[in-house]
Amino acid sequence: MLSALVAYVLWGVFPVYFKLVQAVTPTEVLAHRIVWAVPFGALILYARKQWPEVRAAFTSPSTIFWLALAALFISVNWFIYIWAVQQEEVLQASLGYYINPLMYVLVGVVFLKERLRRPQVMSVLLAAIGVSFLTVKGGQFPFVAVSLALLFTLYGVIRKQVAIGAMPGLFIETLLLFPFAMAWLGWLMMPQQAEFGQGGASISSLLVLAGPLTVVPLLLFAIAARRLTLTVIGFMQFIAPTLQFIVGIFYGEVLTTAHLVCFGCIWAAVAIFSIDAFYRQTKKPPQIRSAGA
Repeated sequence: MLSALVAYVLWGVFPVYFKLVQAVTPTEVLAHRIVWAVPFGALILYARKQWPEVRAAFTSPSTIFWLALAALFISVNWFIYIWAVQQEEVLQASLGYYINPLMYVLVGVVFLKERLRRPQVMSVLLAAIGVSFLTVKGGQFPFVAVSLALLFTLYGVIRKQVAIGAMPGLFIETLLLFPFAMAWLGWLMMPQQAEFGQGGASISSLLVLAGPLTVVPLLLFAIAARRLTLTVIGFMQFIAPTLQFIVGIFYGEVLTTAHLVCFGCIWAAVAIFSIDAFYRQTKKPPQIRSAGA
Protein backbone atom coordinates (compact mmCIF):
# COMPACT_ATOMS: atom_id res chain seq x y z
CA MET A 1 0.00 0.00 0.00
CA LEU A 2 2.83 2.38 0.89
CA SER A 3 4.62 1.60 -2.40
CA ALA A 4 1.47 2.36 -4.39
CA LEU A 5 0.84 5.56 -2.42
CA VAL A 6 4.37 6.88 -3.00
CA ALA A 7 4.20 5.97 -6.71
CA TYR A 8 0.91 7.80 -7.25
CA VAL A 9 2.04 10.82 -5.21
CA LEU A 10 5.22 11.06 -7.29
CA TRP A 11 3.19 10.89 -10.50
CA GLY A 12 0.78 13.44 -9.03
CA VAL A 13 3.44 16.05 -8.28
CA PHE A 14 5.43 15.33 -11.46
CA PRO A 15 4.27 18.66 -13.01
CA VAL A 16 6.33 20.49 -10.37
CA TYR A 17 9.48 18.91 -11.83
CA PHE A 18 8.61 20.00 -15.36
CA LYS A 19 7.93 23.52 -14.06
CA LEU A 20 11.44 23.55 -12.58
CA VAL A 21 12.94 22.74 -16.00
CA GLN A 22 10.59 25.05 -17.90
CA ALA A 23 13.55 26.85 -19.48
CA VAL A 24 14.43 23.61 -21.32
CA THR A 25 12.54 22.72 -24.52
CA PRO A 26 10.12 19.77 -24.24
CA THR A 27 12.13 17.74 -26.78
CA GLU A 28 15.34 18.10 -24.76
CA VAL A 29 13.57 17.21 -21.51
CA LEU A 30 12.09 14.14 -23.21
CA ALA A 31 15.50 13.11 -24.53
CA HIS A 32 17.07 13.37 -21.07
CA ARG A 33 14.18 11.44 -19.56
CA ILE A 34 14.92 8.57 -21.95
CA VAL A 35 18.72 8.73 -21.76
CA TRP A 36 19.03 8.81 -17.97
CA ALA A 37 16.31 6.18 -17.48
CA VAL A 38 18.54 3.59 -19.20
CA PRO A 39 21.52 3.46 -16.76
CA PHE A 40 19.27 3.91 -13.72
CA GLY A 41 16.95 1.19 -15.00
CA ALA A 42 19.95 -1.09 -15.56
CA LEU A 43 20.94 -0.70 -11.89
CA ILE A 44 17.41 -1.59 -10.79
CA LEU A 45 17.41 -4.68 -13.02
CA TYR A 46 20.78 -5.75 -11.59
CA ALA A 47 19.55 -5.29 -8.01
CA ARG A 48 16.34 -7.25 -8.73
CA LYS A 49 18.17 -9.92 -10.79
CA GLN A 50 15.89 -9.37 -13.81
CA TRP A 51 18.53 -9.39 -16.56
CA PRO A 52 17.54 -12.91 -17.72
CA GLU A 53 14.05 -11.55 -18.52
CA VAL A 54 15.61 -8.80 -20.66
CA ARG A 55 17.84 -11.27 -22.50
CA ALA A 56 14.88 -13.57 -23.13
CA ALA A 57 12.89 -10.68 -24.63
CA PHE A 58 15.64 -9.94 -27.15
CA THR A 59 15.41 -13.51 -28.45
CA SER A 60 11.77 -12.92 -29.46
CA PRO A 61 11.33 -10.62 -32.52
CA SER A 62 7.59 -10.29 -31.82
CA THR A 63 8.23 -9.13 -28.24
CA ILE A 64 10.70 -6.49 -29.44
CA PHE A 65 8.26 -5.34 -32.13
CA TRP A 66 5.45 -4.80 -29.64
CA LEU A 67 7.76 -3.14 -27.13
CA ALA A 68 9.02 -0.82 -29.90
CA LEU A 69 5.43 0.14 -30.71
CA ALA A 70 4.72 0.66 -27.00
CA ALA A 71 7.85 2.83 -26.78
CA LEU A 72 6.54 5.00 -29.61
CA PHE A 73 3.19 5.55 -27.86
CA ILE A 74 4.68 6.25 -24.44
CA SER A 75 7.32 8.65 -25.81
CA VAL A 76 4.65 10.72 -27.59
CA ASN A 77 2.59 10.60 -24.38
CA TRP A 78 5.58 11.90 -22.41
CA PHE A 79 6.23 14.68 -24.91
CA ILE A 80 2.62 15.90 -24.86
CA TYR A 81 2.61 15.81 -21.06
CA ILE A 82 5.85 17.81 -20.78
CA TRP A 83 4.62 20.32 -23.38
CA ALA A 84 1.25 20.63 -21.61
CA VAL A 85 2.83 21.41 -18.23
CA GLN A 86 5.15 24.01 -19.77
CA GLN A 87 2.19 25.57 -21.61
CA GLU A 88 0.21 25.82 -18.33
CA GLU A 89 -2.21 23.03 -19.28
CA VAL A 90 -1.81 20.94 -16.13
CA LEU A 91 -5.59 20.86 -15.62
CA GLN A 92 -6.02 19.30 -19.06
CA ALA A 93 -3.28 16.78 -18.31
CA SER A 94 -5.03 15.77 -15.08
CA LEU A 95 -8.30 15.46 -17.00
CA GLY A 96 -6.59 13.04 -19.38
CA TYR A 97 -5.62 10.68 -16.58
CA TYR A 98 -9.12 10.85 -15.09
CA ILE A 99 -10.47 9.81 -18.50
CA ASN A 100 -7.90 7.03 -18.95
CA PRO A 101 -9.84 4.18 -17.21
CA LEU A 102 -12.94 5.07 -19.21
CA MET A 103 -10.87 5.03 -22.40
CA TYR A 104 -9.91 1.42 -21.60
CA VAL A 105 -13.62 0.61 -21.57
CA LEU A 106 -14.11 2.20 -25.00
CA VAL A 107 -11.16 0.28 -26.45
CA GLY A 108 -12.67 -2.94 -25.10
CA VAL A 109 -15.98 -2.16 -26.82
CA VAL A 110 -14.52 -1.05 -30.17
CA PHE A 111 -11.70 -3.56 -30.60
CA LEU A 112 -12.55 -6.48 -28.33
CA LYS A 113 -16.34 -6.36 -28.85
CA GLU A 114 -16.94 -6.30 -25.11
CA ARG A 115 -20.41 -5.44 -23.79
CA LEU A 116 -20.81 -2.65 -21.29
CA ARG A 117 -22.68 -2.91 -18.03
CA ARG A 118 -25.16 -0.12 -17.24
CA PRO A 119 -22.87 1.72 -14.79
CA GLN A 120 -20.09 1.64 -17.40
CA VAL A 121 -22.44 3.06 -20.06
CA MET A 122 -23.43 5.82 -17.64
CA SER A 123 -19.77 6.59 -16.87
CA VAL A 124 -18.78 6.81 -20.53
CA LEU A 125 -21.79 9.00 -21.35
CA LEU A 126 -21.03 11.38 -18.46
CA ALA A 127 -17.40 11.64 -19.59
CA ALA A 128 -18.52 12.34 -23.17
CA ILE A 129 -20.94 15.03 -21.93
CA GLY A 130 -18.18 16.68 -19.90
CA VAL A 131 -15.68 16.73 -22.76
CA SER A 132 -18.35 17.95 -25.19
CA PHE A 133 -19.38 20.78 -22.84
CA LEU A 134 -15.77 21.91 -22.46
CA THR A 135 -15.36 21.83 -26.25
CA VAL A 136 -18.52 23.84 -26.99
CA LYS A 137 -18.72 26.25 -24.03
CA GLY A 138 -15.00 26.47 -23.32
CA GLY A 139 -14.20 27.16 -26.95
CA GLN A 140 -11.54 24.48 -27.20
CA PHE A 141 -11.35 20.76 -27.76
CA PRO A 142 -9.35 19.20 -24.87
CA PHE A 143 -6.70 17.85 -27.23
CA VAL A 144 -4.13 17.34 -24.48
CA ALA A 145 -6.51 15.37 -22.24
CA VAL A 146 -7.88 13.14 -25.00
CA SER A 147 -4.41 12.55 -26.52
CA LEU A 148 -2.84 11.59 -23.19
CA ALA A 149 -5.70 9.25 -22.34
CA LEU A 150 -5.75 7.60 -25.77
CA LEU A 151 -1.97 7.17 -26.05
CA PHE A 152 -1.64 5.76 -22.53
CA THR A 153 -4.55 3.40 -23.16
CA LEU A 154 -2.97 2.11 -26.38
CA TYR A 155 0.32 1.72 -24.51
CA GLY A 156 -1.41 -0.24 -21.75
CA VAL A 157 -3.25 -2.50 -24.21
CA ILE A 158 0.01 -3.36 -25.98
CA ARG A 159 1.90 -4.01 -22.75
CA LYS A 160 -0.85 -6.41 -21.63
CA GLN A 161 -0.14 -8.50 -24.74
CA VAL A 162 3.58 -8.82 -23.96
CA ALA A 163 4.67 -11.33 -21.33
CA ILE A 164 7.31 -9.19 -19.62
CA GLY A 165 7.60 -7.46 -16.25
CA ALA A 166 7.12 -3.74 -15.75
CA MET A 167 10.79 -2.87 -15.16
CA PRO A 168 12.32 -5.08 -17.89
CA GLY A 169 9.69 -3.79 -20.31
CA LEU A 170 10.36 -0.14 -19.50
CA PHE A 171 14.12 -0.73 -19.75
CA ILE A 172 13.81 -2.23 -23.23
CA GLU A 173 11.46 0.56 -24.34
CA THR A 174 13.88 3.27 -23.22
CA LEU A 175 16.81 1.30 -24.64
CA LEU A 176 15.11 1.22 -28.06
CA LEU A 177 14.52 4.98 -27.85
CA PHE A 178 18.04 5.66 -26.50
CA PRO A 179 19.85 6.08 -29.89
CA PHE A 180 17.27 8.62 -31.10
CA ALA A 181 17.44 10.56 -27.83
CA MET A 182 21.25 10.63 -27.91
CA ALA A 183 21.24 11.73 -31.54
CA TRP A 184 18.88 14.60 -30.71
CA LEU A 185 20.97 15.71 -27.74
CA GLY A 186 24.10 15.56 -29.90
CA TRP A 187 22.36 17.68 -32.53
CA LEU A 188 21.43 20.28 -29.89
CA MET A 189 24.90 20.34 -28.33
CA MET A 190 26.82 20.95 -31.57
CA PRO A 191 25.51 24.54 -31.96
CA GLN A 192 25.37 24.84 -28.13
CA GLN A 193 21.58 25.02 -28.08
CA ALA A 194 21.20 22.41 -25.35
CA GLU A 195 20.57 23.61 -21.80
CA PHE A 196 22.46 20.61 -20.42
CA GLY A 197 25.97 21.78 -19.56
CA GLN A 198 25.15 25.32 -20.67
CA GLY A 199 22.35 26.38 -18.33
CA GLY A 200 24.22 25.86 -15.07
CA ALA A 201 24.77 22.99 -12.67
CA SER A 202 21.25 23.13 -11.23
CA ILE A 203 19.52 22.63 -14.59
CA SER A 204 21.96 19.88 -15.59
CA SER A 205 21.38 18.07 -12.29
CA LEU A 206 17.61 18.36 -12.68
CA LEU A 207 17.80 16.90 -16.18
CA VAL A 208 19.81 13.91 -14.90
CA LEU A 209 17.15 13.48 -12.21
CA ALA A 210 14.61 12.79 -14.99
CA GLY A 211 15.88 9.20 -15.14
CA PRO A 212 15.18 8.23 -11.51
CA LEU A 213 11.90 10.16 -11.56
CA THR A 214 10.81 8.04 -14.52
CA VAL A 215 11.93 4.67 -13.15
CA VAL A 216 11.28 4.85 -9.38
CA PRO A 217 7.46 5.35 -9.49
CA LEU A 218 7.10 2.49 -11.95
CA LEU A 219 9.24 0.23 -9.75
CA LEU A 220 7.12 1.08 -6.69
CA PHE A 221 3.94 0.52 -8.69
CA ALA A 222 5.20 -2.87 -9.91
CA ILE A 223 5.90 -3.90 -6.30
CA ALA A 224 2.43 -2.76 -5.21
CA ALA A 225 0.58 -4.33 -8.15
CA ARG A 226 1.86 -7.79 -7.19
CA ARG A 227 0.47 -7.51 -3.67
CA LEU A 228 -2.70 -5.40 -3.90
CA THR A 229 -6.04 -6.27 -5.47
CA LEU A 230 -7.08 -4.62 -8.72
CA THR A 231 -9.90 -2.87 -6.86
CA VAL A 232 -7.47 -1.13 -4.49
CA ILE A 233 -5.17 -0.22 -7.37
CA GLY A 234 -8.19 1.05 -9.30
CA PHE A 235 -9.23 3.39 -6.51
CA MET A 236 -5.70 4.61 -5.81
CA GLN A 237 -4.98 5.46 -9.43
CA PHE A 238 -7.09 8.61 -9.07
CA ILE A 239 -4.62 10.03 -6.52
CA ALA A 240 -2.26 11.12 -9.31
CA PRO A 241 -4.69 13.17 -11.44
CA THR A 242 -6.20 14.69 -8.28
CA LEU A 243 -2.77 15.92 -7.17
CA GLN A 244 -2.07 17.14 -10.71
CA PHE A 245 -5.35 19.08 -10.59
CA ILE A 246 -4.27 20.69 -7.30
CA VAL A 247 -0.83 21.53 -8.75
CA GLY A 248 -2.49 23.19 -11.75
CA ILE A 249 -4.62 25.36 -9.44
CA PHE A 250 -1.54 26.13 -7.31
CA TYR A 251 0.31 27.45 -10.38
CA GLY A 252 -2.57 29.78 -11.16
CA GLU A 253 -4.36 28.02 -13.99
CA VAL A 254 -7.87 29.37 -14.46
CA LEU A 255 -10.72 27.04 -13.56
CA THR A 256 -13.57 28.31 -15.74
CA THR A 257 -17.25 27.34 -15.50
CA ALA A 258 -16.74 25.06 -18.50
CA HIS A 259 -13.86 23.35 -16.68
CA LEU A 260 -15.97 22.94 -13.53
CA VAL A 261 -18.84 21.33 -15.46
CA CYS A 262 -16.44 19.07 -17.36
CA PHE A 263 -14.56 17.97 -14.25
CA GLY A 264 -17.86 17.53 -12.41
CA CYS A 265 -19.06 15.12 -15.09
CA ILE A 266 -15.72 13.28 -15.07
CA TRP A 267 -15.65 13.00 -11.27
CA ALA A 268 -19.20 11.63 -11.27
CA ALA A 269 -18.26 9.17 -14.03
CA VAL A 270 -15.17 8.06 -12.09
CA ALA A 271 -17.24 7.58 -8.91
CA ILE A 272 -19.84 5.41 -10.71
CA PHE A 273 -17.10 3.46 -12.50
CA SER A 274 -15.15 2.82 -9.28
CA ILE A 275 -18.18 1.84 -7.19
CA ASP A 276 -19.27 -0.61 -9.88
CA ALA A 277 -15.77 -2.12 -10.04
CA PHE A 278 -15.63 -2.40 -6.23
CA TYR A 279 -19.08 -4.01 -6.08
CA ARG A 280 -18.19 -6.61 -8.72
CA GLN A 281 -14.87 -7.38 -7.04
CA THR A 282 -16.52 -8.01 -3.65
CA LYS A 283 -19.09 -10.30 -5.28
CA LYS A 284 -16.40 -12.55 -6.75
CA PRO A 285 -15.78 -15.85 -4.92
CA PRO A 286 -12.53 -15.84 -2.92
CA GLN A 287 -9.56 -17.31 -4.75
CA ILE A 288 -7.59 -20.11 -3.14
CA ARG A 289 -3.92 -19.27 -3.05
CA SER A 290 -1.20 -21.89 -3.06
CA ALA A 291 1.16 -22.11 -0.13
CA GLY A 292 3.95 -20.52 -2.12
CA ALA A 293 1.90 -17.51 -3.23
